[in-house]
Amino acid sequence: MAPEITRENAVSVALTGSGGAGVMTAGGLLFDAAAKFGCYGLQTRSVGPQIRGGESAALLSFSDRPVETRSDCFDLLLALDWNNFKSFSAEIALGAGSVVVADPKAGDFPDMVREAPGTVVEIPVQEIADEISGGRANMVALGIAAAAIGLPYDVVGALIGGKLAGKGEAAIAASLACVEAGYGHGSDLPDIPKVRGTEYAPGDRWLLTGNEAAALGAVRGGVRFAAAYPITPATEILEWLAPALSKVGGKLLQAEDELASINMVIGASFGGVPSLTATSGPGLALMTESIGLATASEVPVVVIDVMRGGPSTGIPTKSEQSDLNIAIYGLHGDAPHIVAAPISLADCLFTTQWAVHLAEAMQVPTIVLSDQFIGQARMIVDRPADIAFFAQRRRAETCDAETRRYALTADGISPMPIPGTPGGQYTADGLEHSPSGTPSSRAEDHLSQLAKRRDKIEDFDYGGHWAEIEGGGDFVVVTWGSTSAAVREAASRVREHGIRVKTVAIRLLAPLNADALMAELEDATRVLVVEQTDGAQFYHYLRSRCHLPRDTLAMHHPGPLTLTPAEIEREILKEHRL
Repeated sequence: MAPEITRENAVSVALTGSGGAGVMTAGGLLFDAAAKFGCYGLQTRSVGPQIRGGESAALLSFSDRPVETRSDCFDLLLALDWNNFKSFSAEIALGAGSVVVADPKAGDFPDMVREAPGTVVEIPVQEIADEISGGRANMVALGIAAAAIGLPYDVVGALIGGKLAGKGEAAIAASLACVEAGYGHGSDLPDIPKVRGTEYAPGDRWLLTGNEAAALGAVRGGVRFAAAYPITPATEILEWLAPALSKVGGKLLQAEDELASINMVIGASFGGVPSLTATSGPGLALMTESIGLATASEVPVVVIDVMRGGPSTGIPTKSEQSDLNIAIYGLHGDAPHIVAAPISLADCLFTTQWAVHLAEAMQVPTIVLSDQFIGQARMIVDRPADIAFFAQRRRAETCDAETRRYALTADGISPMPIPGTPGGQYTADGLEHSPSGTPSSRAEDHLSQLAKRRDKIEDFDYGGHWAEIEGGGDFVVVTWGSTSAAVREAASRVREHGIRVKTVAIRLLAPLNADALMAELEDATRVLVVEQTDGAQFYHYLRSRCHLPRDTLAMHHPGPLTLTPAEIEREILKEHRL
């Protein structure tokens, strides 16, 4: 259960500035220092549509307990300048206790900041940096922020020495001097909540992104080949996999486009190697025909879709859950396949590893729906448990005249000959076929193969992994993907009001375990479906598959702003009073 994040055990910081100001560098160092100090935390970023360069904001939350979602408002906003601040101002809410630090020469305060509650403190950040040979304003800002939230100087200083070792002694000395100067000013700021570290043994905590967790899950699951075309916000999966696969005897190939990449992984998997590609919405749209080929030929592949705002190229740097419909319905014909979604950043590891297992076990394409928020966020987490799932494909080790690639077995899963198996030759293409693989237009073959492909995934034993369920009560909130963290946090707060709330975060989207979901809703008097889409795609999908209570409500809005715990909390309290 996600703990309530309060001012007593948490602090949130926003660092903003224009391109080249070093905001993300300072934010990353502050985050790493907090991790060394023993804090849990979450770091997200907000940038403009140009992806690289331009305005940026580092948004950080720290606590002595795991943090999975952004803060409702920020305790400290430190702006190196106000250039294009409006690009992300809506993501930085300020409250009565907030402190805003800005250089008096950084330009006019935006209306949003001038009119917000809280305290404004002017510090000549650039002048302080200019007084130090080789000094940079972002390092002064780092010192101010670290002192303000109570991070010891020696923790930050030791980290800088290691991070900048390749830049030479002069750069390290200048940075340390700037940080020290910043500490002198940060210590005098009005009261800001302080971080509290907790002791942990080496290796007991990890600092990782959702994309890194997904890539690790893929390797742990048995993936040994990946082909993909770089696309925001999925590229980090490829960057992590490239060296990781080589260490375990695998390969990664950068394809010329998404069409080539999906066909490459289908070919590699046909050859017996568990394979994966990673993309975002525009790439998934291009891949759908070939995913249908994998469905018809029963070749297992995994496609990770790190969703972003759409349609078309949309908003590459912001999160949304609006690829749900194309992931579930986007293949032509009756083409049953698996769609799963991690319900937290750390869960990217488990869900991706599980997805590889499902794809291999059922010889079916599997789509993993991550998104920009959990994919690119950094999080300090407890070491994830080692999971037993590993690729287990049913193979035809020997073949004879009676061997049929698409035999109608009891569980719908037929042994798969690997190329080179004596007597194991068969036709694998997109045409409908007989049990032997021979192309066929006979009604009998079409009906039996359709049922085979459908039943093998609908009758598979997914265990309890279909969803994560917390709490109890007759008010039930159903959600999926990255919104799950905000829902769990909101439910935790609502319980403080004495209201019993159950949350159901669905991990297995297709096939939907409708019976299990309805069992969880059996005693519900109020059901709220929460998602980040404009058209309430998840709500309508559940409606199409389940007999939801008549007064089930939909809480939905598109990106680019993520749903916050406060918004969901207000909605639950409002509906509970009705």
